[in-house]
Amino acid sequence: MTFQEELQQGIPSTLPEMPAYDTTINHAPKRKDILTPDEKRLALRNALRYFPKHLHAQLAPEFAEEMRKYGRIYMYRYRPTYPMYARPIDEYPHRCIQAAAIMMMIQNNLDPRVAQHPHELITYGGNGAVFQNWVQYRLVMRYLSEMTDEQTLVMYSGHPLGLFPSHKNAPRVVVTNGMVIPNYSKPDDWERDNALGVSQYGQMTAGSYMYIGPQGIVHGTTITVLNAARKIRGERKDERGERIPLFVTAGLGGMSGAQPKAGNIAGVVSVTAEINPKAAQKRFEQGWVDELHENLDELIPAIKEAVTEKKVVSMAYVGNVVDLWERLADKDIHVDLGSDQTSLHNPWAGGYYPVGYSFEESQRMMAEEPERFKEAVQASLRRQVAAINRLADRGMYFFDYGNAFLLEASRAGADLTPTNLPQQGKASFRYPSYVQDIMGPLFFDYGFGPFRWVCSSGDPRDLETSDRLAAEVLEEMLKTAPDDIHGQLADNLHWIKEAGKNNLVVGSQARILYADAEGRTKIALAFNEAIRRGEISKPIVLGRDHHDVSGTDSPFRETSNIYDGSQFCADMAVQNVIGDSFRGATWVSIHNGGGVGWGEVINGGFGMVIDGSEACDHRIRQMLFWDVNNGIARRSWARNSGSMDAIRREMERTPELKVTMPNLVDDAIINSAF
Repeated sequence: MTFQEELQQGIPSTLPEMPAYDTTINHAPKRKDILTPDEKRLALRNALRYFPKHLHAQLAPEFAEEMRKYGRIYMYRYRPTYPMYARPIDEYPHRCIQAAAIMMMIQNNLDPRVAQHPHELITYGGNGAVFQNWVQYRLVMRYLSEMTDEQTLVMYSGHPLGLFPSHKNAPRVVVTNGMVIPNYSKPDDWERDNALGVSQYGQMTAGSYMYIGPQGIVHGTTITVLNAARKIRGERKDERGERIPLFVTAGLGGMSGAQPKAGNIAGVVSVTAEINPKAAQKRFEQGWVDELHENLDELIPAIKEAVTEKKVVSMAYVGNVVDLWERLADKDIHVDLGSDQTSLHNPWAGGYYPVGYSFEESQRMMAEEPERFKEAVQASLRRQVAAINRLADRGMYFFDYGNAFLLEASRAGADLTPTNLPQQGKASFRYPSYVQDIMGPLFFDYGFGPFRWVCSSGDPRDLETSDRLAAEVLEEMLKTAPDDIHGQLADNLHWIKEAGKNNLVVGSQARILYADAEGRTKIALAFNEAIRRGEISKPIVLGRDHHDVSGTDSPFRETSNIYDGSQFCADMAVQNVIGDSFRGATWVSIHNGGGVGWGEVINGGFGMVIDGSEACDHRIRQMLFWDVNNGIARRSWARNSGSMDAIRREMERTPELKVTMPNLVDDAIINSAF
């Protein structure tokens, strides 16, 4: 059977051979045993509804054993045997080119080079799933191969509800992930619903088919580290002049794997702890980290030497991050910048490993002794914060990278009492979120966010052409840019000019570039024109991370620099997806969870396939304009000064835009009223 025929068949009519369990790749940890006996029967009944009755007797004990052994029913028997990667778009069987592009994006999310736990359909973050099981994958690929441009595929948390009649301008796919009733949105609710096979955690770009490997976060991490270094530059000098910053952090498994590369691009010495040897080795082999160290006794001298010699280098410590922080504090090593990108949105199911236990011991404990594991994680967080506090007292600038580190550490009882009284409306942690200090006021408030694109040809030459076109657009914009966004544009221009040299591609031929609404629109139109005239050979998929100006309502990350009280409201993210869907998106998604955890955030995204047509020009202008300016308008109403300036400029450019502006009130008047 050919690759195309296997995609088109969907669920095989006969049982496929059980593939061998591959021990060479990263597998998801065993999930905790949370279902009652009756709920386990229900989970099995739910799984078997995908299959005809004559297969039930054979599959029932097999799926029950998967549930017992792994805590989930992944339907491993149905995992395809063909290689999983993003193929050129013409290799996918299709009746609609948009559907072929979506198939390509799905396979990229499950590529073993890209995905964290590919055989469990987890792309990143420990639990960020594309699908719940392999039969859902097979059904979706069949539906997409059959889809016309007058149908829409409806996705419920990985489950394909079906193809429904629609029209050419409707989205081809509408995705929801984890959209549960609010009172049932605690971490254990996810564990239960996921084990039952009725919901999943889509993270951000995992369940929305828009992940592009660690490159997807490397630009944002680079500009965060770069601007964090700028905050301390001039204060940190040795006798030979300006000191090269030392940046210490944790996590190499999924999106966190971007940190070493970002550190190199930003020009720092970086040390990233990773407890999972396979994850660390994977990033080393991919060229995303320069050195692996397993022994703190030889790592500490290596750090000192690199800082003394002003050598830009990325080091990975294969071990527990708490051991690293405590050794740095004990040895009085001056750390300039500190953060953490462990998956603390998922602290009890593999997102964070406690100090004092091996990787294997922790995996056993989280499945068999979940309460003891939780206690160990919280004790570990308290120790980690204590070491961080010691280094911060000596001058380290520490920032939360939006992974719920401060949130979970505070819940664990760690000492995060602020050294100064918090400003009105701000979270009262000792350390800021990177969105509060850097990403929000410098980027999101002005409409800059993680725009991305994928060349569906799979041809690196198309990606090179797209890089050049994007650079030309930014160069032209810089000529007339106002002072408050000139620096952002200059940094982004430098990024895109150097992108090819930095070897960022893992998986599909993709690129990320922080850009505002004007930049995204002009770049996309330039791409569409290049496709039209044959300079780019095949369609391009446009998208973005949900971690963007308008895409996510998350009070401890994306909206942490919103201080009018609305940071806990989710109108922006929901409105964004609705607006994208009727302005030209090829697919849209809305998720509960992502970044900081289930029940802590609502986020959404889109994909848009552009093919060189005039219709795509119209979609680009309509949808990208809304996708960014919705968030700027909301941030302006929250009285964020950068957003107020940005939306005023947009109203001058676009007479049809009318945004309600806030009136600012003197503090004296407010105070006199009470």
